[in-house]
This record gives sequence, structure tokens and C-alpha cells, in this order.
Amino acid sequence: EMDDEDCERRRMECLDEMSNLEKQFTDLKDQLYKERLSQVDAKLQEVIAGKAPEYLEPLAALQENMQIRTKVAGIYRELCLESVKNKYECEIQASRQHCESEKLLLYDTVQSELEEKIRRLEEDRHSIDITSELWNDELQSRKKRKDPFSPDKKKPVVVVFPNFSRPYIVYMLQDLDILEDWTTIRKAMATLGPHRVKPEPPVKLEKHLHSARSEEGRLYYDGEWYGRGQTICIDKKDECPTSAIITTINHDEVWFKRPDGSKSKLYISQLQKGKYSIKHNHN
Repeated sequence: EMDDEDCERRRMECLDEMSNLEKQFTDLKDQLYKERLSQVDAKLQEVIAGKAPEYLEPLAALQENMQIRTKVAGIYRELCLESVKNKYECEIQASRQHCESEKLLLYDTVQSELEEKIRRLEEDRHSIDITSELWNDELQSRKKRKDPFSPDKKKPVVVVFPNFSRPYIVYMLQDLDILEDWTTIRKAMATLGPHRVKPEPPVKLEKHLHSARSEEGRLYYDGEWYGRGQTICIDKKDECPTSAIITTINHDEVWFKRPDGSKSKLYISQLQKGKYSIKHNHN
């Protein structure tokens, strides 16, 4: 058993020992903090100087990844440039082919129009029946220069009508007006008159080698029908056949689209003359 004095003394000793322990713990904690702080500062200086292993290893991985991605980006760039170049060359080739096709179509169109005009002029020439006196007067009036001070004395022009007993005398008209009026009268007589004058044999027209026509938005060619949206094969002499899709069928022309996207047209008269031929493409 301990008395009160011994207990109080023992308690004071324990308190002093506890205080010493707390002081030692605080000193150790401060010392550890300072050491850790110095270590962190040293590591930071190594990182700033670029010597820390913890910094160099991830940096090397990043640089390797950067080199790989740069190499891949360069290869992708070359592929993109090659693709753009090929597309540019394809566009130029398609434009040239479209231009050549349009030139051929324009040439055929102009040729057909000129042939039609020649045919009509031949028909008009064979349907006109005028005496040689009218033509001689016209030629003489062009050769002779008119005197501005001399009075205008115009001789009457005689035009012979084959269905009348007497000639008809025309006064105060120019020769060209007489020619135009006489041509109109001859055409009306040939169309409406009960006694038609037998014209000279007309000029032989070009015979159609193939049967081709358009009816209600469809094309009939050599026994087969073609409609909008169908795939056809277009063939021309001395050229390779090309595939196309019909887009529009009009009265005298057929529009189609090639695989490269360019559009062109064919005239039905060209199909009739055999300059172009078409057939169904079942591929």
C-alpha cells in the first residue's frame, strides 16, 4: 500500500516522463519533415535539370510515341496527296472525254441540220418555175451600178403561171420581192391546187439503216424498248463500248450518264443512221 505522498510523487514522475516523450516525438517529427522537404527539393532540382530517372523514363516513352505518330502522319499525308492527285487526273480525263463527246455530238448535229437545210433548198429549187427573164434581170441589176442622178425606169417583170392562159404582169416591185412572192405562190399551188405541177425527182435522202423512235418517254430501237434508269452499252465504230444509264428520253434525243458522272446525249437520227448503236447491259 502506498500513501498519498507516494502516489502524488509517482504521478508527477509519470507526467514528466510523458512530457519528455512528447518533446522527443515532436523533435523527431520536425527532423523527419525537414529531411523529407530537403529530399523533395533535391528531386525537384533534378527534374528541372533533366536528370531525374522518374522524369527521364516517361519522357523517353513520350518521345518514342511522338516519333511513331509523326511517321504515321507522314505516311498518311503521302497517301492523301496521292489520292488527291489521282482524283485530279481522273477529273481532267473525264472532262476531256466529255468535251470530245460533246464535240462529236455537236458535229453530228450541225451536219444533220446542214443536210436538212440542203434538202429543203433542193426541194424549193425544184418547186420554183420562173422564166429565165426574171433571173437575167436580177443578175444584170447586180452587175450594173445604179446611177443616182438618172431616173429610175424599171421594166415590168413577166412571171409565167403554167396553169393560166396569159402571163401576169407585175409593176413597181423589186426582183427579190417577186422571187419571194412567186416561191410562196408555187408552194401554195403545189399543196392546195387541184392540178399539181409534177416536180422534178427530189434529192435522194440518206436511207435509215436502223429503226429508232421515241414514244411516251420510251425509246424503241431495233425491236427493243429502252426506258429511263436502264443500263445500256453504247457502241461507236473505232471506239471501245462504254456503259451508261439512261436519264431522259425526249422527242429526238436521249440523255445518258456515264460511270464517271458526266452526262451526254445521243440523237435518234444518229441511231437511225448507224453512227451509234445501243444494247441492254445485263452485267
